[in-house]
Amino acid sequence: MKRISYIEDFERWESGFSFYNPVKVRFGEVDMFGHVNNVVAFTYFEEARIALFKELGFMQEWTHGSSETMIVVADLQCNFIKQIYFDEQLKVYVKAGSVGNSSLDLHYMVKNAEGEACLVGRGMMVQASKKTGKGEPWPEEWKKKLLQ
Repeated sequence: MKRISYIEDFERWESGFSFYNPVKVRFGEVDMFGHVNNVVAFTYFEEARIALFKELGFMQEWTHGSSETMIVVADLQCNFIKQIYFDEQLKVYVKAGSVGNSSLDLHYMVKNAEGEACLVGRGMMVQASKKTGKGEPWPEEWKKKLLQ
């Protein structure tokens, strides 16, 4: 595998994942070349992080009418390793790479049914005030949940 800037030791990095969201590649995600279109990777990442945030109880907080905070994407990156095709069964893994004051660096790995990594990625999220749009600190309890 080629060198990826945010992964020093692939095996160690890979072993840190436990949470995943299952995906079956839909017909509409495949392009005229017969493989999953490049933009679809970001949809897979989004679905996995939302599933993780729901699992942790964060989405319920952010989407509640009285919530003063929201989560926003600051940047996203994807490295394409192996082509993915229609009807494949995938596992889209997501984990916290690091947690800052209001930022969260999420890492992603998509594996096919054979357990081969097809996509890897990362993205910086920021918990922000709905009123000001400025970063809001993570509660300590949430930081602990993210780093478990």
